[in-house]
Amino acid sequence: MDIIELFIDEEDEVSGIEAVSIVESPAIESDFIALKNQEFKFAEVNKEKRILMGAALIPNKPIYRKNDENEYYIYFSKDTVRKASELFFIRGNQNNSTLEHNVPLTGLTAVESWIVEDEKDKTRFYGLDVPIGTWMLSMKVQNDDVWNDYVKSGKVKGFSIEGYFADKLERPNEPVKQEAELEAEQLLSKLKDLFKNE
Repeated sequence: MDIIELFIDEEDEVSGIEAVSIVESPAIESDFIALKNQEFKFAEVNKEKRILMGAALIPNKPIYRKNDENEYYIYFSKDTVRKASELFFIRGNQNNSTLEHNVPLTGLTAVESWIVEDEKDKTRFYGLDVPIGTWMLSMKVQNDDVWNDYVKSGKVKGFSIEGYFADKLERPNEPVKQEAELEAEQLLSKLKDLFKNE
């Protein structure tokens, strides 16, 4: 099966992540956790903060895709993950979110973003075991319907990015969504070597 490395062309105004979707089955197979306030304050006990924390992009993780009869994997390098996280905020996309890549949402804002740098990262405190180089995201949910009907009910479990990337053959940018349409080019040997060295 073909494996394609995607990257960001920083000079292309379209390239990068335009939104974060909350989904039931994240392609990166890493669920977020809903953070709740642990502070006890007068009569208000365990008041909800309404913050979701989870992985937005995991470096070098093969992500399965199927387009009609074509099956293939895509992946992002550590460098691309970092660039994607930076450009997401530089271009002011922190308020762009969707539900299952179909329904635009309001009332969700990215309020914290970081790259996991070492094993002592705060992700471990919250029970999230993600590799070094992962882009972590915290989103504030101010939309009552989303919080009650989707987050608290467990209908959504993680983040999934929406954006435009190019592959190593530098073809024009193509959208990367749940039903992405990318032509597969063989980069299997390169990826095998990459994973052997980790």
